[in-house]
Amino acid sequence: MAGSSAGTSTAAPPPSTKAGHSIAKFLGIELQDDMPYEQVVTRGGSMYSINTPYIEPEPTVLEYLSQFKPTPRGVRAYLLGFFPFLTWIGRYNLKWASGDLTAGITVGCVVIPQGMAYSQLATLPPEFGLYSSFVGVILYWFFATSKDITIGPVAVMSTLVGNIVGELPAAERPQVASALSLVCGAIVLAIGLFRLGFIVDCIPLTAIAAFMTGSALNIAVGQAPKMLGIHGFNTRDATYMVFINTLKKLNHVTIDAVMGLTALFFLYLLKWIFTSLLSKKFPKYHKTWFFISTLRTAFVMLLYTMISWLVNMNRRDDPLFGILGDVPTGFQNIGVPKVDGKIIGRFTSRLPAAVIILLIEHIAISKSFGRVNNYTINPSQELVAIGITNIFGPFFGAYPATGSFSRTAIKSKAGVRTPFAGVITGGVVLLAIYCLTVVFFYIPDATLSAVIIHAVGDLITPPNTVYKFWRVSPVECLIFWIGVIVTVFSSIENGIYISVGLSGVLLLFRIAKARGHFMGKVKVHSVVGDHLLCDSTVATVSNSFAELPAASSSSTTIKNYGSIQGPLDTYESTRNVFLPIDHRDGSNPALDIVNPYPGIFVYRFTEGFLYPNAAHYTEALVAHIFAHTRRGNPLSFSTGSGDRAWNDPSPKDLSKQAILESSRPTLKAVILDFSSVNNVDITSVQNLLDVRNQLDRYAAPDIVEWHFAAIGNRWTKRALSSAGFGFPGGIGRRKEGWKLLFSVAEVQQNQPGDMEREIEEAKEADPEAAGGLTVERGVAFGRRIVPVGSIGLPFFHVDLEGAVESAVRSVREG
Repeated sequence: MAGSSAGTSTAAPPPSTKAGHSIAKFLGIELQDDMPYEQVVTRGGSMYSINTPYIEPEPTVLEYLSQFKPTPRGVRAYLLGFFPFLTWIGRYNLKWASGDLTAGITVGCVVIPQGMAYSQLATLPPEFGLYSSFVGVILYWFFATSKDITIGPVAVMSTLVGNIVGELPAAERPQVASALSLVCGAIVLAIGLFRLGFIVDCIPLTAIAAFMTGSALNIAVGQAPKMLGIHGFNTRDATYMVFINTLKKLNHVTIDAVMGLTALFFLYLLKWIFTSLLSKKFPKYHKTWFFISTLRTAFVMLLYTMISWLVNMNRRDDPLFGILGDVPTGFQNIGVPKVDGKIIGRFTSRLPAAVIILLIEHIAISKSFGRVNNYTINPSQELVAIGITNIFGPFFGAYPATGSFSRTAIKSKAGVRTPFAGVITGGVVLLAIYCLTVVFFYIPDATLSAVIIHAVGDLITPPNTVYKFWRVSPVECLIFWIGVIVTVFSSIENGIYISVGLSGVLLLFRIAKARGHFMGKVKVHSVVGDHLLCDSTVATVSNSFAELPAASSSSTTIKNYGSIQGPLDTYESTRNVFLPIDHRDGSNPALDIVNPYPGIFVYRFTEGFLYPNAAHYTEALVAHIFAHTRRGNPLSFSTGSGDRAWNDPSPKDLSKQAILESSRPTLKAVILDFSSVNNVDITSVQNLLDVRNQLDRYAAPDIVEWHFAAIGNRWTKRALSSAGFGFPGGIGRRKEGWKLLFSVAEVQQNQPGDMEREIEEAKEADPEAAGGLTVERGVAFGRRIVPVGSIGLPFFHVDLEGAVESAVRSVREG
């Protein structure tokens, strides 16, 4: 590894190190020096270079693994994290109980009709929707980190379950649905136990919105025939086919349409009256209108059930329109769910879609309401909660359940205080299971379909939101529409896969085809109102930037039309900023942005620096440098065609080419801005090595320096230094007196005697070099100067300004 070292060893390496060095030598491994570059210090050197050096230790694999080492405190926090209710249950009080009671009863009145309606989507008897509603709310609060979420049957998951079990005999459907819940719950629980909840973040908002919108359209169109009393075709076909067949069969509409369309009309009418009309006209009673509005579903269901009872009480065996029928009292399906290979094989192909729905619906809703109500959820713990709910639910006859958007919104607005409100909701559902099943017999099927259509309407992305998608990212908006269209013309599962897949492809494309920026320096001033801050000690009024006074040490405020104000010592009047030379960031084209020095190029990465984009970055870097510099050896143009590379044709007119080349500088230094780079890999570092070798041949016999700015990861520094970056090369070819530039800072001295002790320690370590050091040569008591970065890697700079200054000084003096 290239580098120079002037340090002297003070202790013999341990036997284990000697053995390791011997093995490495035998295997031909070139070991990296502990300090690849060390500045030579002579008598009379600066104080900080001897007494306060900073050598950044390299990160080690053991150090990396140690951060994952479990500690007693960490294990205890991990175990207690599975039961978040322990952190608040001891502080439960009457005020919290009041809010939870109100919210729990309100949600219970909503979940009962919704649960039975959604079980129809799953092609299961209505009691299974009640079982899922009960188990979800009863178990969730033990493991919840969200006070708002309500777990239970939801429209999209129920539709997917219906697609899986719809073709099976009616007696087998509950078994398969319960097995699906058990398997999905186990998978999600494993993800949560390993604290891998962050993988949900890999699914972007546009994919979620497309999936929800497409699913809502799929469900609404699929329920329309049942609401109208139309039969004779498969309502689980692709959405467009169901829509077309519904139009074809409109002449077969039955009296069910009266029960369905009017119920849907009343649902939207009540929503408009209480959420828009009365809440604006009488805002003082806003909360009252809200609670009445949330009960509109229960009210409509009771109203139409009563109408159905009046019509069909004497014709139970031959009802005038479709009704729900018998709903057994109590838990009729309690027991160990049957799970075997044959049952699992019935839903294996759709298992990924089922897991994705459980994940994204629940996490997206819980995060959204956490932000609205100013608390933070733990995604991994939420996955534990829905995993356990779906594992234990089948023992009560439940099918897959997850977070419900509509019921969560109602619960939040109802003033819920803790997750314990779920227990109240569970009590309401339990009451319905044991006491109200006789009433459920007369619920019209068309009214249930109207309830479903009304509920999924909130899942459709509003046009204003789609417009904002377009404003933020037109490409992602296109992915949204593709996801919706695929869902409508194919299936919900395909819509999920396509939208998530396209989002992943877009992410990879943005990374792989990231465009770096060549940066130039601009000196800028600050303007406060009509005051221009600049450096001046002269009382001069300036009306334009062209007439700015000469630089000085004090900061002055100049008005465009007035007099000079007093000095502002707290502001830097001017500062250097680095902007893309080609103005691709949208900066004012009138700015004259140029390279900081001829032959020095500043290149900024924009999307990290890893194997997908490494070649793209370096190709653009080399092409730009070749276009704006000349070769280090001008005689290379006169080389005969037989001695040139096959892909390096000689210029047609050597004289013109020589004139053109003479106007360009030779390559001196490359500065890479790593402010947006966190990690590098072997491929990206190898690309840098190849480019360095290529540019060394291009600029020979000149020395090309490589400077790096704003590296924020120690492992990245280790990787680059292992490849020979971070310290100067060609020391023997530099001018006498050439020195490195370091960034230093002033820090507080702890004790007055520290400096004397440091001098004594330096003399003991190297008496010759530190012999002339005294306290007077250092900084004053109470303050001292220390390097900001490691002096062993002087070409790794803390900021871009320091990197440019170091490169320019090195070129001028070296």
